Amino acid sequence: MKVISDTMLATKESIQRCPRLLRTSYFLFIFYCFVFADFGASTCYCQGVSAQASSLENGLAATSSGLKVGYFDVDATPPIGSQLAYSPTRSVVETLRCRGIVLLGSDRPIVLCAVDWLGIGNESNLVFRERLAIAAGTDSQHVAVHTLHQHDAPWCDFSADTLAREHGASGIIFDSGFARVVLERAEQAVRNAVANAQSVTHVAFGQGRVEKVASNRRILGPDGRVQAVRWTATKDPTVRAEPEGVIDPWVRSVSFFRGDERLVVLTYYATHPQSYYGKGDVNPDFPGMARNARQNATGVPHVHFCGAGGNVGAGKYNDGSPENRPVLAQRLEEGMRLAYESETRSAISIGDVSWRTTDVLMPVTERLQLTEVEKIVRDPSRTLKERIYAATQEIWMRRCEAKDPITLQCLKLGASRILHMPGELFVEYQLAANQMCPDAFVAVAAYGDYAPNYIGTSISYQQGGYETEARSTLVAPGVETVLIQAMQQVLDAEKKPWPPLGALR
Repeated sequence: MKVISDTMLATKESIQRCPRLLRTSYFLFIFYCFVFADFGASTCYCQGVSAQASSLENGLAATSSGLKVGYFDVDATPPIGSQLAYSPTRSVVETLRCRGIVLLGSDRPIVLCAVDWLGIGNESNLVFRERLAIAAGTDSQHVAVHTLHQHDAPWCDFSADTLAREHGASGIIFDSGFARVVLERAEQAVRNAVANAQSVTHVAFGQGRVEKVASNRRILGPDGRVQAVRWTATKDPTVRAEPEGVIDPWVRSVSFFRGDERLVVLTYYATHPQSYYGKGDVNPDFPGMARNARQNATGVPHVHFCGAGGNVGAGKYNDGSPENRPVLAQRLEEGMRLAYESETRSAISIGDVSWRTTDVLMPVTERLQLTEVEKIVRDPSRTLKERIYAATQEIWMRRCEAKDPITLQCLKLGASRILHMPGELFVEYQLAANQMCPDAFVAVAAYGDYAPNYIGTSISYQQGGYETEARSTLVAPGVETVLIQAMQQVLDAEKKPWPPLGALR
């Protein structure tokens, strides 16, 4: 049997070199072993041959598709004393991560990156995309950089930080030096991901319902206007008792496989991520906790993206008490588990993968005047917070004035689509994306370029409420028409008039 075994190994190696020519001879040889060898030995041996053949078939399939995926994960946790969006870092409860994947083999490499920070906007988003693109051997159009929008976390805007510093406003909110350190780590990690990318033979899609986490933040009165904001932490029992309102209750998952081995999982869920925050205790909050728990439970890398949760939070089910954070995390984790277990797997090849982009010019807010914003930035009598916030507004308004676009991106995997969007997008856009492709799996990642801040529906600007106040949104009501048309384009959906998103209520 040793002679046969040695011959089998040599034959297997030959098949790997010339599979088309030698496949038939290989399986005829297996048949010979079964018929002519000692029956007892042959029974045992042929079971091994069968396993070898199955493994070989997986290996042949893995190399034939040409599609590969690499995973990267680096520490994005600020040091003690580093500035966060709302306070300096005083402790680290749990590390923050910068995670993502690189897809290789289709046109140019594609990078999807998710960071446990509040936002990466304006020049910062562009710099992150450009630098990761160089590391992956692609261009910035093929790189999507998103945040999960945790609040005990950094906010990154190089251009606004530079502008504010030029006028003597610094020391809070931004720590650009630390952000650049994380970017350098991510660059090296992307290079490693490319070098160590693994073949992909199958992709799988699933969804699971999340119970008692998301609820709409905007409580409308009989007159159709916002009568109360249900913050992500709401203590008022009357406001918490209001119905959930418009949400997307599904967490969606995408898995990449090599044969039967799951290589990486991407998840998507639309809600503001914070349970409580503001004291400088760094943590990834309940979405990061759920993601980490699923990774630990499965042993498979997990990358989570926040969906269109601009007007969605946990307020109906969260009063802000610290003990509620793990409860919310467990509920989201359960939804992720259901999505994971419901996944339907199918073979995939390079021809099934495409990447579409379109640039959009979003209409700038009319509730702020550039001259007034400029004065605030340069006024030493104003607070540092006022001046730095004004700097973010000035940079965005100048971008709009210069017709500097934001890019919408869509990854197509077979019939399924993953849409990459900017800002704190209202959930109605996510629901519309799914309606545009009713027969396809559609996942949405929002919080890309954070510069516009909240992006409401057209009618929401007439309804009032925090999200559409002058301090909160830097775009005008016409943004809905612009984005709907762009979404139809990148989703490769039917181009047709779309009903007002407010009708979804």
